[in-house]
Amino acid sequence: MTNVNAQYGAPRPADRPTPRDWRMLAAALTATFMASFDLFIVNVATETLRADLGASDAELGLVVSGYAFTYAAGLVTGGRLGDRYGYRRIFVTGMAFFTFASLLCGLAQSPALLVLGRLAQGLAAAAMVPQVLSLVTARFPAAHRGRATAWHGAVSGMGAIAGQLVGGVLLEADILGLGWRMVFLVNVPVGAAACVLAGRLLPRMAGAQHRFDPVGATAVTLTLALILAPLSLGRDEGWPVWTWVCLAASAPAVWLTLRWQKTLRARGGEPVLDPSLFRNRPYTTLVGAVGLFQLYFGAYMFTLALLLQAGLDASPLAAALAFLPQAVLYSIGSLLSGRLTARHGAVVPQAGGALIILGLGFLAAQLAVTGDRMEAVDLIPSLVLVGLGNGLLLPALMGTALSHVGPREAGAASGALNTVQQSASAVGVALFGTFFFSVAGPALREAHTAMATVTLAFIALTAASVVLLRTSRAKTPVLPRMEAATASGGEMSAGNQNDMPSR
Repeated sequence: MTNVNAQYGAPRPADRPTPRDWRMLAAALTATFMASFDLFIVNVATETLRADLGASDAELGLVVSGYAFTYAAGLVTGGRLGDRYGYRRIFVTGMAFFTFASLLCGLAQSPALLVLGRLAQGLAAAAMVPQVLSLVTARFPAAHRGRATAWHGAVSGMGAIAGQLVGGVLLEADILGLGWRMVFLVNVPVGAAACVLAGRLLPRMAGAQHRFDPVGATAVTLTLALILAPLSLGRDEGWPVWTWVCLAASAPAVWLTLRWQKTLRARGGEPVLDPSLFRNRPYTTLVGAVGLFQLYFGAYMFTLALLLQAGLDASPLAAALAFLPQAVLYSIGSLLSGRLTARHGAVVPQAGGALIILGLGFLAAQLAVTGDRMEAVDLIPSLVLVGLGNGLLLPALMGTALSHVGPREAGAASGALNTVQQSASAVGVALFGTFFFSVAGPALREAHTAMATVTLAFIALTAASVVLLRTSRAKTPVLPRMEAATASGGEMSAGNQNDMPSR
């Protein structure tokens, strides 16, 4: 293994991050923003794409969900590539590829080319995004990771709302007559600048000389594809036979993938999905809590957009503006989450969960009483409570999960965490989206009834996520020696850090 200073950058104080660490985080968070931004910005352009490119419903579905599919499927591999070749190198490569793919999307002359560009964007996002949390795990002491992941959560929320707002504004402005193309071309100058900033500010990390596992990387990606492809496309395609075949095949694929990973570890290899993470009970419990949260959150954002535009007849821009107070409170809650959780403990994310449940309960009651007579503005009090609660809960879940892993596991742990987030979100959209459409009926005339119904499930998922958070606190964490020293204010020598065991 390489010397720890070469692997993790210049030495830093054992008790707190340095100013350079925070500048590094600011540069890395451009990936978080852009990935979230592009996940949402296309939603407002679907009808324009249909009119301009003649895209079919299936092609539009691929433009929207193809990005999310390749993004989620490649995250574990992206995290491991960062471990092997260095976080800065993979980050810059992913950002450059993302920028180029955005240019291809903006220049596409057919739906097929646009779909290919979106698939490439998702793969590029899968390369650059895991490096953000990997850098946090490698460079920030455990006690300060909550603040760093709070910024991660805030920036992700800003990217989501900016995608909705900027998309609406760009379509309304029709800059240079480019129409929907500006939705993608706006990434080009931003991505180029991000590559320059990352090259200057991200630490020069040589990687840990992991032996990359191409069989495992392929198996993990194909396994996720068998699950996510039918869930992402099944509803729009009418659930044809191939979707059920893929879902049936996913179970043995999961078993074979995990069996190979365990076999490789037993032979002394380094699997792309480290089985030791599954023995880290606090980490896996908290990843489960994140998964339950994302099941709710992905479906909530999707069904709420349908309610606003189809049920309440709001324009794309008006719907985005209705989301704005929620996004602002989410960002504020995310920024407060790390500091408050460090000071007051688990009561802060638990309070966040309570605010989500309160806001969702108020929303369901409004819809049940008022029905389709309400305006988009009437939803704002509920959305404010939900947004603040989301901000207090999600970053705390992520930060606490990462506090239970050491720097050597950073790529695998952050890749797995990001994969669970994106996969759970896709599953939530598929499951609750299908239920929403079935209850809402033709032309979504009963959208308010459908939203009130699925909101009850969202409340249950949020409560279960908080229960898992409480359960994880009952498990005694086994910190790597470097982090134990950090927690006690001590320092370790480079030689001792090199000897740090992996779980």
